[in-house]
Amino acid sequence: MLVKEIMTRNVVTVDAEASVFDACMAYKDKKVGCLVVVDAETCVGIVTERDLIERSVCQHKDPQTTKVRDIMSSDIKVINALDTLEKALEIMKQHKIKKLPVISSEKVVGILTITDIAQARSEISKRFMETWIKAQWQD
Repeated sequence: MLVKEIMTRNVVTVDAEASVFDACMAYKDKKVGCLVVVDAETCVGIVTERDLIERSVCQHKDPQTTKVRDIMSSDIKVINALDTLEKALEIMKQHKIKKLPVISSEKVVGILTITDIAQARSEISKRFMETWIKAQWQD
């Protein structure tokens, strides 16, 4: 199975030069688990709720003047939309992460989360069982 088949396509992005306040508002309005940080449509980082709390609020940074670039996680791992789910799982396992921005031609086209994979795996299992049972009953 390919990443593009199960990724979330409506990824919420925030510009690296946006304020932390703007990022917080995007979080509030979109109700997502992370914001993918972009600079000219290229993925440069990711901001999670934890980043907002630990790197901004706990460090007493002004959310109006602090830039997303200053608090984002920048050692980001990405995956290509045409890569396999197995490759995505390996990256997630190796780097102990739960979210992978998905790229195609260097542009962000989606996000793949551990939740997406769990939901897809149950659907794959269900389809396998249905075809297996049908095959067994036809014999």
